[in-house]
Amino acid sequence: QVLLVESGGGLVQPGQSLKLSCVASDRTFFRYPMAWFRQVPGEDREFVSGINGSGTSQVYQTSLNGRIRISRDNAQNTIYLQMNSLKPEDTATYYCAAKTTVGIEISPDLYPFWGQGTQVTVSS
Repeated sequence: QVLLVESGGGLVQPGQSLKLSCVASDRTFFRYPMAWFRQVPGEDREFVSGINGSGTSQVYQTSLNGRIRISRDNAQNTIYLQMNSLKPEDTATYYCAAKTTVGIEISPDLYPFWGQGTQVTVSS
């Protein structure tokens, strides 16, 4: 069974940083793009960032570019999302997603595999 496990969420104050991690149980994923999405209750799941299989190409949601950085360590089956200068509007559940086709996609419908999510709350 394919398993993606996120960690690193929590409660932080505005302006602080968090680094999320996602560990994949299947090394197959590390030949293909993986991505981070986020979701607020009652709203659609939103693309945050994606990274290709080799880690050489990244895509960011335009409004977040400059505050976030995605990376991956294929030896550890892990991708990361470094988030800086966090704002209250960044509060959401953050999900890791994976697929087994090439190309970073921004639509959540194109990712068949998902983790359970990690909650990020930004509040003073």
